[in-house]
Amino acid sequence: MSTAPDPPQPSTPAEPAGAGGFALAGLAGMSPAYFGMVMATGIVSLACHKLGLPRLAQALFQLNVVVYAVLWLLTLARAARHPQRFFGDMIDHLRGPGFFTTVAATGVLGSQFVMLAGDDGVGTLLWGLAIVLWIGLTYTVFAGLTVKAHKPTLDKGISGAWLLAIVATQSIAVLSAALAPHLGQPGRLEMNFLALSMWLWGGMLYIWMMSLIFFRYTFFPLAPGDLSPPYWINMGAMAISTLAGSLLIVNSPHAPFLTSMLPFIKGFTVFYWATGTWWIPMLLILGVWRHVYRRFPLRYDPLYWGAVFPLGMYAASTDQMIQAMALPFIGFLPPVFLGIALLAWTAAFVGLLHDLLRRARR
Repeated sequence: MSTAPDPPQPSTPAEPAGAGGFALAGLAGMSPAYFGMVMATGIVSLACHKLGLPRLAQALFQLNVVVYAVLWLLTLARAARHPQRFFGDMIDHLRGPGFFTTVAATGVLGSQFVMLAGDDGVGTLLWGLAIVLWIGLTYTVFAGLTVKAHKPTLDKGISGAWLLAIVATQSIAVLSAALAPHLGQPGRLEMNFLALSMWLWGGMLYIWMMSLIFFRYTFFPLAPGDLSPPYWINMGAMAISTLAGSLLIVNSPHAPFLTSMLPFIKGFTVFYWATGTWWIPMLLILGVWRHVYRRFPLRYDPLYWGAVFPLGMYAASTDQMIQAMALPFIGFLPPVFLGIALLAWTAAFVGLLHDLLRRARR
């Protein structure tokens, strides 16, 4: 569940909308983006930890470990029982980007182990898994989309879900920066350099992809059904980039090359934050247009986790930037957005439970 998400596909049957739905409807149609729930739960947990709600942070952390394990079991079962569907999704323009939620979920959970549990060992294992997944998926998905013979037009083949590739990249930057202070030399330097490189790669990818998405927004007709919750990743990708940049600033005293680049890192961190902030009113306006003016029904959909993750990430990243750059005058923002993120998370979770109960009654 966008944090990260799969755009709807009208030409295919509806997919099961919860983990229990897989058992009822089979694994073949399982969305590759279900790890979005782990992303959303993990970042809300980390935001609670940063903003003085330790018990809630720990409760969400424990829940996230269970959800992560269950989703991996379901994913591996799908790959074993339906390999053609599973691997075919990787080179599908709409479904393929959803696989990047596995990378981002692994990185976010690793950050939870490091920051909440103080368990650098598990955090390092998850960091290694995230690296392997990132390399495999980045070059499988994008190479496959490049060489495939039949491709959709831009308005049918791209959505905010493509920005999950940026979120996945920056999740590794965040986890690398979180692990670096716990390492001795020279490992600390290498880890900080990797974090810096991933941070810059993520920025590069955002510029490429956001240009295409903005072009699709403004030059093609937009129906209410096209404006799926993954478009909130427009903001979420910049929020996690802000978090990674802020951690690099904090790490700079222990890495000389970061110190020499400090004005650049600070400038780009504020640039990322400002870009993410610009998107918030725009996304709210489009949401009102979709659900109020065009009366698009508001009912539970796993894609709505794609709107929870950016809200939690904005709270966590803004708080970290305030600490890293001494910006107390925007200190009111993190508590406000954490409250909104908790409400959104609760609504999505209640919707999931209601959907599972409804399916069980059938």
